Amino acid sequence: MQDVILVVEDENNIRANMIAFLEAEGFEAIPAKDGAEALKLFSDRIPDLVILDLMLPKVDGLEVCKTIRRDSNVPIIMVTARDEEIDKLLGLELGADDYITKPFSLRELKARIKAVLRRTKSGVVKSNEEEILTFGNLEVNLDRREVKKDGEIIDLTPSEYSILTTLCQNVGRPYSRLQLLNATLGESYAGYERAIDTHVSNLRKKIEPNPQKPVYILTVYGLGYKFGDQYEVDQ
Repeated sequence: MQDVILVVEDENNIRANMIAFLEAEGFEAIPAKDGAEALKLFSDRIPDLVILDLMLPKVDGLEVCKTIRRDSNVPIIMVTARDEEIDKLLGLELGADDYITKPFSLRELKARIKAVLRRTKSGVVKSNEEEILTFGNLEVNLDRREVKKDGEIIDLTPSEYSILTTLCQNVGRPYSRLQLLNATLGESYAGYERAIDTHVSNLRKKIEPNPQKPVYILTVYGLGYKFGDQYEVDQ
């Protein structure tokens, strides 16, 4: 079955080239020329991934990202024409999984898409016994790709889930930001290490009893992060 990609780009030539390339690569590509059309098309047919330009008419890319994230964890790759840190961090803060800066090659775009879809679909294991990791009030079901806090399912983006499972399957092991970036987002991710800080901040807001005093995802000062051991997560 083809993966469906919603391509949101207001520049006609760029949009047409991306659509043609993605279809040639075996994807089903749906074009949208502005933010309003993107939200309608997204609602009509939930895609497997969204390529979302930052600067859009009618409804800008950040608002589209925010609206999608209210009800869906479909992965989003943000496209920005400006190589400014604030644009990238703001997109990630709102729930984007990756970003790419114009100008970019279509092969680079394909690599990003493959990496994000691989993270989204990885970890689906069929087994008679489900592998469930429990830490305090947090439960991670690796077979179902499901995370619960106090028995309630938490909605995580693919990147947040990937970071969480990497850390919690290696309790106590410190990861540098670069190691965590490579382990969770892949080598094709041409971002920068601060992107991990943004994802971790979002993740803490969702899973920690008190995000200001985390007990699960701990900062290793001067290095990166680790998942707390049984004493540190004991409440």
